[in-house]
This record gives sequence, C-alpha cells and structure tokens, in this order.
Amino acid sequence: MYKILTLNNISESGLERLPSGQYAVAPDCRDPDAILRRSHDMHGMEIPESVLAVARAGAGVNNIPVDALSARGVPVFNAPGANANAVKELVVSGLLIAARNLCGAWQYLQELDGDDEALAKAVEAGKKRFVGYELPGRTLGVVGLGAIGVQVANTALELGMHVIGFDTKISVERAWQLSSGVQQARDLEALFRHSNMVTVHVPLLDATRHLVNAKRIDLMPAGGVVLNFARGSIVDETAVLKSLESGQLSYYVCDFPRRALIDNDKVITLPHLGASTHEAEANSAVMVAQNLRAYLENGLIRRSVNFPEADMPRNDVYRITVANANVPNMVGQISTCLGDAGLNIEDLLNKSRDNLAYTIIDLDAEVQEQTLAYIRSIDGVLNVRSLGRPQ
Repeated sequence: MYKILTLNNISESGLERLPSGQYAVAPDCRDPDAILRRSHDMHGMEIPESVLAVARAGAGVNNIPVDALSARGVPVFNAPGANANAVKELVVSGLLIAARNLCGAWQYLQELDGDDEALAKAVEAGKKRFVGYELPGRTLGVVGLGAIGVQVANTALELGMHVIGFDTKISVERAWQLSSGVQQARDLEALFRHSNMVTVHVPLLDATRHLVNAKRIDLMPAGGVVLNFARGSIVDETAVLKSLESGQLSYYVCDFPRRALIDNDKVITLPHLGASTHEAEANSAVMVAQNLRAYLENGLIRRSVNFPEADMPRNDVYRITVANANVPNMVGQISTCLGDAGLNIEDLLNKSRDNLAYTIIDLDAEVQEQTLAYIRSIDGVLNVRSLGRPQ
C-alpha cells in the first residue's frame, strides 16, 4: 500500500487514477511515499525521509525545493501542457479586452444613473471614449514557445494577427506543433521592436526575471500592450507603470494582482485565473497521478523537472532503480556489485540529465538487502529502490 500526502484539494479525476486498494491518499497521512500538491509552498517544510517523489498538479514548480529533493534522489513531477488551453483562452481574452477597452467600458456603465432614456443619451455620448482597434494586422510577440506559447501563437494567427516568436530552447515536439506562419525573432530586442502586443510564457528563473523591462518596452511601437500570464516577476512592474503613464504602453494585462497594479486603470489584473478551469485542474491531476503511479510501481520517469525521461517495458522479472550523481563508472560499479551477488542483468536503461543519472535494471532474481545496502554505499548514489516483480 502506497501512502500519498495531499497538500491541496486534488481533482477527483486524478485521485481516481490511484486505486484505493493500492493507495491511501489523505491530507494527514504519516510517513508518506509521495506528496501530491497544486499550489502549496513547500519551502521551509520538513519533507519526511520516506518521500520517494513529489508531484505537482500544474506546471510551475517555484514553490517546491527541487534542488534539495534532487540531492536526495527524489524526482519532482509536473503536468506541462495540461493547462495550456485554459491559459491560452485567458490570453486571447486579454488581447480582446485590451484592444476593445472592455473593462473601462463596463466600468463606465456601472457608474451611470437615471432611467433608460437618460442611459441611452449617456451611452451615445460616452461610447466614443472607448473606441478600440481590431486584432487582424496587429503583431503579437510570443516569448516562450512551450505548450502554452505555441497554442497562443497559433490561435493569434487564426485571428488574423502577425505573430513573431522567440525561444532559444524550443523542443522538437513543440516545433512540429507550431504553425509555419509564425516568424522567428533573432533576439528579444527584435521581437519587442516589431510587436504591438507582447505575451510571455517562460518559467521564472534568474535569466527571465524582469525579462520585460524599460529598455525593451521602449522598443515597442507607442501604445503597446504587455500580457503576463506566466509569473509576476518576469515583468518589471515599475517600468510598466512608468510606461503606462507616458503612453508608451496602453495596457498591462496580468494574472498577478498587486496593490499598485489594481489602483491603475490602465492595468487589467486578474486573480491568478490562468489554470482555473475544471478541465485544466482535472487534466493536471490525471497527468501527475498517472506518472506518479508509473514511478512508484514501475520506476518509470515521465515528465519530471529534475530527472531524465526513463521508460522501459517491464517483464516478469525483478527490478531495481538507482538515482545517482552523473559521474563516470557508476553503471560499472553497480553492475559489478550485482554480478558479485550472482545476479544476471536481463535489461538495463541508463539516462542522465545535467548532474543526475538514473538507471533501471531488470534482474533474473530478487536482490537481497545486503546487496542493496552495498549499492547505496557507493559514493555518488542518492537513492536505490527494489521494486520486486510486477504484481
């Protein structure tokens, strides 16, 4: 029986993927084998030594101590792309709201008094204040062409916009999904220079903090719009507020409310609604539950933010997994140890990612605890699991 600690309410669609006969899932379980969360901040949390994996039903992992877990040989799973459609729809909503001055127009009507006749006169007199523009022919710059950025870029093209994209590490999978109509920017400066509207879809790293800053905003055509549904600190809010005041920007649309932003009528800020749809929550929970189960039961790594992808079919043999520092001769030492114990390797998969390596080994007989202890004692080994034979 695997024990799963939940730190937030998780969609039932995901929990159903963890059979009650094999999994005990609760917000108060002790000595859990894994932690399942959505937005709970785990920094400063004492993570039990029993924890073998952490799974986030969402994309961002800023609230998880990934480095500390990596040092323990604990994979962190997330759900990239599960909320992509939800965020894409919100970005498109932001484009339309900004282009048509919808928030200001709505607020204007809320403040009108009088009967229908007086209202009609006020509407006719005031609607000129809210004349907007149409999206076709405008240029959208998309920074980050992952699951969300690709969907945003493709949809903007379908709306008749010109689209420029920038991503130095676009994956082969996303490149196949991206429309050929999206133009490639040679650098961020070129993207800002040619974009009437810019939307960012990158993780928050040291390299992306204040990626949208005063220098780049000043490159945009006057009256531009910046949209941020990624992370608040990717945009320099001080620079944005100054640009709104000068008219260099006409609107800032974001999902990360702060007092200085809420008080500015040229800022359209939402209460972190990016992935807040029933469908996105269910998709994220299902994805991480399935991948968490694949790891706990079979040692497979799928969609981890710190471990390499490792997927090897499992036959009716005994399996162990080893997480270790990515240094020379680790597989050789492990294999020698198994050979000395009289065990024959039926199949082996070794993968690496940055400073971590992960090995799945299928054997013809069960590995005794003495042998497992010896492998654990090898310098650089972080975690060893014996999964026995398939149930």
